[in-house]
Amino acid sequence: MPLVNTPYGAVHVEETGAGEALLLLPANPGTHRDFEAVVPELSRRYRVIAVDWPGFGDSPAPEPPESASAMHFARVARGVVEALGLTRVTVIGNSVGGYSAVRLALECPDRVEALVLVDPGGFTEPTAVARAFCWLKGREWFTGLFATRFAARYLRVKNAPARAVLERTELGRRNPRSVAVDAAVWRSFAAPEHDLREVAKRVRAPTLIAWGRRDPVIPLATAGATAQRAFPGAELAVFDTGHMPFVEAPEEFTKVVLDFLSRASRTVDAA
Repeated sequence: MPLVNTPYGAVHVEETGAGEALLLLPANPGTHRDFEAVVPELSRRYRVIAVDWPGFGDSPAPEPPESASAMHFARVARGVVEALGLTRVTVIGNSVGGYSAVRLALECPDRVEALVLVDPGGFTEPTAVARAFCWLKGREWFTGLFATRFAARYLRVKNAPARAVLERTELGRRNPRSVAVDAAVWRSFAAPEHDLREVAKRVRAPTLIAWGRRDPVIPLATAGATAQRAFPGAELAVFDTGHMPFVEAPEEFTKVVLDFLSRASRTVDAA
């Protein structure tokens, strides 16, 4: 599909299937290809729209690349929804994609049918250690040097889809503009606007919180517990994976998500 023009720049998306819209928002750094293992099954029931974040895949970086942030990605997600004329959409978001999904549900509640938040950002206590790590990951030299090793640390199941993610990460860390975007987004995680712990309580869309129990980046025991408190009516699904359950356990993830969306659809119809 050609680039989608939004007020925040052009964005590459991949569309598969037909039916109700299902928007897939990856982590940072991330592209639509991160969801390749689950798209075939999801697209049997949905019009799947998977995004390349600015600076990754086929989406051009913002100008300058250092201006990227989690908040910018959230605006981009909204821009894609509006540019495609999606009046109702379900959103699956991983990490910063999960953060962006929550922001979309808060800002456009009439458009968001349901949320699947996969190890989402925005729920980590801003401790000194967390701020220091965001600062370090926000240095371009550090991200350029360690991006692939960092991804290998949080992908606990080394299957074929995970190896493909690592290969793309390795290529990306050799692209200075992608590295600049990656680092800038990490710097933004320390910004007050990235904190969803209180505002997320206003989300009314049916929500599934999906988490990898072995995620070392956004741990289930801390950030996961905080996210559950922010969405008291949400369902929780825990996978024996790291940061990307849809990559590391795609069949199990897809089954859980489709079951949830089926129940959520019946709930919305009944209301």
